[in-house]
Amino acid sequence: MGDMGFSGPMANNDVWQELLDNEELIRSQNDILAGRLPESYNEVVLIVNEDNTVSDFTLYALGLRDHEELASMFAKMQRGEDIEALESVSYTFEEILELEFKLILNTDYFVRENNIWIDKRNNPEFMNNLFENAERIQVVGIIRPNEESVSTAMSAGVIGYTSELKRHVIERVNYSEIAIEQKETPEINIFTGLNFPSETEINAGFDYSRLTSEQRAHMAGLSDEERANLISAFAQNANNTLENNLRMLGVVDLSKPQSIRIFPVNFEGKENISNAIEEYNQRMTDEGKEEYVISYTDIVGLMMRSVTSIINMVSYVLIAFVAISLVVSSIMIGIITYISVLERTKEIGILRSIGASKKDISRVFNAETFIVGVASGLIGIGVTLILTIPANIIIRNLTGVSGIAQLPVIGAVTLIIISMLLTMVAGIIPAKMASKKDPVVALRTD
Repeated sequence: MGDMGFSGPMANNDVWQELLDNEELIRSQNDILAGRLPESYNEVVLIVNEDNTVSDFTLYALGLRDHEELASMFAKMQRGEDIEALESVSYTFEEILELEFKLILNTDYFVRENNIWIDKRNNPEFMNNLFENAERIQVVGIIRPNEESVSTAMSAGVIGYTSELKRHVIERVNYSEIAIEQKETPEINIFTGLNFPSETEINAGFDYSRLTSEQRAHMAGLSDEERANLISAFAQNANNTLENNLRMLGVVDLSKPQSIRIFPVNFEGKENISNAIEEYNQRMTDEGKEEYVISYTDIVGLMMRSVTSIINMVSYVLIAFVAISLVVSSIMIGIITYISVLERTKEIGILRSIGASKKDISRVFNAETFIVGVASGLIGIGVTLILTIPANIIIRNLTGVSGIAQLPVIGAVTLIIISMLLTMVAGIIPAKMASKKDPVVALRTD
């Protein structure tokens, strides 16, 4: 597609993306519609959108639609002509699972001839033979982001490959004959057999006088077409540098990554990563190595701080209401217990007259408040568990996210203990009052 002259966002749209090295995460975020996940480096999956679709650009890039059709539309667009809308096409899962691709590396295009490496991409016979003998990449599965995933690590409408394929490609390129020769002779341009040009020679272009006597003798024995191709090869690579050649071949230095992708498992992990970067930046600044300071923008952090501020304000208001309700309920429990003491004064007198001590009387009322606290806590937990069911259903229908309303076991136990402690604290004073009543006066009470 690059040969068609595309520019803009589409020119850099890569329909091949690396899958995460976490099968459990992939399965949790996606549904497997057909086939299976990759199990070896030469297996890939097609990731479709939520309605089982992919873009027409993906169809062209994967060879499912004819490139000539796209080239024709692009030519019409350049001429200002109207472009007819494409007809929608569909494929069965079986047709997609029959797709296979061939793995051809940058280093595969070159052949060593007369001590220099020649680009054979314009040789149809060579390219056909290269394609026939290339490694196969098989589509083994079709996956789709599931409804539970608010966001996924992979884009939809792409081919997902494993990191094993990336490592395989890197190793094949790095240990290819042409790459090894270029790395072992860093002063020689393997595409010309000449020394790399100096800074003053870079813009001078191809100079026939720079050829060695052997190269001139070899060129003299070639046909006009072969000589023209060789001169063209010299001209195209005359200004190349060692770095340009290695980059063109796809050589990768694993000790110098271009980018690092980090996926924290939670917000606490993200904060730890941010703190580690800040500590590193501070250390580099203290050592006078400002060029090694990492500049980054924590967009999620900025958004979360705003959201957290709003949530905190709402939480403080709710905590205030809850605190008021707890105080009021504690007072009411104390009043109810006190009323119970007044109504059971004669009972207290009878218990004291038959030998019950003051502590026994206090324990009776403390036991009652304890039972009230446990029972109210259990009822509250039960009602909460029942309400989480319709709450989750409503939230799922509104936002598509399920399982938001939950009550952890530890939280439930803690709430029951809090309920029990509050009722016991509220009943301490009435229980003490009951234990201090004079049994003679209590027996006379009607």
